[in-house]
Amino acid sequence: MSKTVIIASTDSGVALGNRIRTEFPKSLLVSTRHHEQASHIESIAAFLANNFSTFDTLIFIGALGICVRSIAPYLQDKKEDPAVINMDDRGMFVQSVVSGHIGGANDITRKLAAAIGAQAVITTSSDLQEIWALDTLASQFGWKAAASQDMNSIISLFVNNQPTALLLDVKDKGTAHLEKTLPAFVNVHYHLPDDLSKYALLIAVTYKKYPAAIPVLHFHPAVLNIGMGCSRDIEADLLKASVYQQLAQQQLAVESIRAIGSIDVKHDETAFIALAKKLQVPFITFTADELNTQQVVNPSDVVMSKLGVHSVSEASAMLLSGNQELLLEKQKITVSSGKKHTIAIAVDKDAVRRAVIAIVGAGPGDAELISLKGKQLVEDADLILYAGSLIPEEITHYAKKEAIVRNSASMTLEEQISLMEEHYSKGHLIVRLQSGDPSIYGAIQEQMTIFDEKGMDYYIVPGISSFQAAAACLKSEFTIPEVVQTIILTRGAGKTPLPEHEKLNEMARHKATMCIFLSATIARSVQEQLLEHYDPETPVAVLYRVSWKDEEIYTGQLKDLAQIVRDNKLTLTTLVIVGVAIGARKNRSHLYNPDWKHTFRTGKAIKTN
Repeated sequence: MSKTVIIASTDSGVALGNRIRTEFPKSLLVSTRHHEQASHIESIAAFLANNFSTFDTLIFIGALGICVRSIAPYLQDKKEDPAVINMDDRGMFVQSVVSGHIGGANDITRKLAAAIGAQAVITTSSDLQEIWALDTLASQFGWKAAASQDMNSIISLFVNNQPTALLLDVKDKGTAHLEKTLPAFVNVHYHLPDDLSKYALLIAVTYKKYPAAIPVLHFHPAVLNIGMGCSRDIEADLLKASVYQQLAQQQLAVESIRAIGSIDVKHDETAFIALAKKLQVPFITFTADELNTQQVVNPSDVVMSKLGVHSVSEASAMLLSGNQELLLEKQKITVSSGKKHTIAIAVDKDAVRRAVIAIVGAGPGDAELISLKGKQLVEDADLILYAGSLIPEEITHYAKKEAIVRNSASMTLEEQISLMEEHYSKGHLIVRLQSGDPSIYGAIQEQMTIFDEKGMDYYIVPGISSFQAAAACLKSEFTIPEVVQTIILTRGAGKTPLPEHEKLNEMARHKATMCIFLSATIARSVQEQLLEHYDPETPVAVLYRVSWKDEEIYTGQLKDLAQIVRDNKLTLTTLVIVGVAIGARKNRSHLYNPDWKHTFRTGKAIKTN
């Protein structure tokens, strides 16, 4: 946790400083004024002489001139200086003074301004232009930066909007951000352009090293996985030199190494351990059985006879990366001492720019209730499949102009898969929208089975379920302290029977908040089973197309459930909620007891007269 000091010059400043300490719970408040809420210091100059380098963040409350004159003797450079912020003692303006990007002063300034309703004053050019802060991208996304020349000169080119090429060899959260926030003077490329003469700067997010005639700023993500085997007791310095030489020959960045792997009998190999320590990456070993699960390019009969495996280096690289394709196939190398080692390299599977299927929870109905990540995927997708009867068409309006958007309601599963395969073969991003949350009655198991069989990469993005939307519409918390702490998601036994151990009347014994899906047509049976254990007056809510524009919500008592459904002619897309939590207001959680303590709050005694 960063160390913060708040330095107040006036009594009003002390009062304001005490307010903003809530944003920095472990901060120190000091003042030259004698005040019970602040630690007294004789002078700001004397305090900083002894403590300037002790803190990560200094927040001055008072005149900007006092701040500037006080810190001037101690400033070194933006890589070393703490974040310095100044604000007036009336809380009208908050200004980032020093170390806006690397030290985080700009972000702290925005946070403070939002907390007290002040005007944030930030003068950094990239912030004002709303373009990338090149000196913080690496730390923001877990990359390592390497500039071909002085970083300030590269930043100068960028903030002056010089033509810039952005090369993306990998994909991750950072590259997605860059693609979505591309400045007008930046062109994105997925392969190194043959001609860079029209550009003044090349920014490359890559595991490679690119020599170029123009300034280059490399951002290296940790995506390279090195598998190795070696002669016993190979010299550590010779192994390191050999590995570095191989990387240089392949124009691969040492900074992008994520892990080193080998067979478990090498767990104590000094050279491997030393190399991993030097690179500050893990050294991971695998059993023979694990290594033999991989289909390698260059199996070895010699290694099989000695270690019982077809491969060490290639198989290790594949297991580390999750990638069956090697960036560098096995190389056999003899070092100057005569000892030997092998090396193979693979890129993290998730970092490879290839086709992928995203199964996205679209939420309960309201197009604005899709998650931010889900919305971003819809915006970026090349193919979008959605069931029009279950998902609002408005969500597909987020799609880019060139995207293919298909309503799958009339398509068989096989037809959907065929369309997905067509786009998958082109390396496209495919979004399969599912109503609510895909994990709850989402019928995704059948799709995933086929994806697995065909080797198609996919992942799931959760969504807001209709039972959560129901809680919001009912203005209810479904878990009430000391009353009900369990939520049951289930359905009644219709055409598809429930498992023997999941009978509705048995689950009713718990008297939990019960959310019953897909059961409006058997409401009478549901009511009878629940009444075996719930009181007849138990609150009930029946929600038709919850959060949709045509939603209907009916409340009553359990004894009237079937009548509510019948009278309002409710059938499909109806959710039933049963439990005393509906509309409850009387109980108070221990969380709000003044004596309750947790990481961010100490207990406070209640004052009594």
